[in-house]
Amino acid sequence: MVSRVLIIGGYGNFGSHIARSLAGNDSIQLLIGGRSESKARTFIAELATAHPAEAHAIDISADVPAALARIKPEIVIHTTGPFQSQDHNVAQACIMQGCHYLDLADARQFVATIGTLDDAAKAKGVLVVSGASSVPCLTSAVIDHYRPAFSRIDSIDYGISAAQQTNRGLATTSAVLSYVGKPFTMLKDGSLHRVYGWQDLHAEQYPELGIRLFGNCDIPDLELFPLRYPEVRTIRFAAGHELKILHLGTWALSWLVRLGLIRSLADHSEKLLRLAFLFDRLGSSRSGFHMHLTGIDHDGRARQSRFYLIARSGHGPYIPCMPAILLARKLANNALVARGAMPCIDLITLGEYLAALKGLDISVVNDPIHA
Repeated sequence: MVSRVLIIGGYGNFGSHIARSLAGNDSIQLLIGGRSESKARTFIAELATAHPAEAHAIDISADVPAALARIKPEIVIHTTGPFQSQDHNVAQACIMQGCHYLDLADARQFVATIGTLDDAAKAKGVLVVSGASSVPCLTSAVIDHYRPAFSRIDSIDYGISAAQQTNRGLATTSAVLSYVGKPFTMLKDGSLHRVYGWQDLHAEQYPELGIRLFGNCDIPDLELFPLRYPEVRTIRFAAGHELKILHLGTWALSWLVRLGLIRSLADHSEKLLRLAFLFDRLGSSRSGFHMHLTGIDHDGRARQSRFYLIARSGHGPYIPCMPAILLARKLANNALVARGAMPCIDLITLGEYLAALKGLDISVVNDPIHA
């Protein structure tokens, strides 16, 4: 049996990576969707697909139920952000249509509230997964992998450093800029504290990449993990630019937002994205992810685990795309029995995740002293 898999935003930054990864799968017929059917057709011409691909016009701000009824997908992968300004209308339309739904959302409340659709999804016998991306899928998988070595985890400190020479879409840029300088909460010393986006400036020494700068970043984990890991007292997630000059520039702008001099940097996404492209020749195609777990081992001694992913050759975007790719494959092959609506947690192990990255220019580095 061949599953019809619709990728909304299929010719975009993340959607195109997912499409290329699924194109040769014998169990999948790709349906490339977006606002421009002609762009979808042009992109399809570049793909080597196991089955003839289709191009479809679909606008998530219009009549999504009617579009899905016309296209008739069995699985929908929603990649069109920013999710910070969306509701669950696409997921609801998928439930009505009786098709599975996956998204790459990184918006805190969007992912955290997907469970409100659980009863409806179960009634229709479909799987609805939000946050099928680096957060919270990869991040929870790393924690769960190392957790058995601890009797108690006290703190989780982690972050993502993007490569300068990478395909940066307007939607992703708008999503990040939407919380720069804006307040949100993080768990610190056992209680929630107000922090501000891109502030709490700090540095991380990466293997191979050297020193990268980071600032506070708002993600679904900050809502989900205090409940999932109740013993943890501090959770900090941060993000950063590869180039220090761009990171410090964004940090400076965050103060203008915090002081109320600028309403939101998201209003200036296009200009700031064009400006960032001017610095590409100063950067590289190498990005990184790190996670540091600190706590107590089973003998009562202090313990740390340090985990790094280093992506080269511009392969960094495959990391956030991989959960949607893996789940689509599982669903197409009837290898996933879960039904209902949920964040992307407990559906993919770290071993599965890392195995799927083999063949890409991506390396795992574990601190030999603390791992």
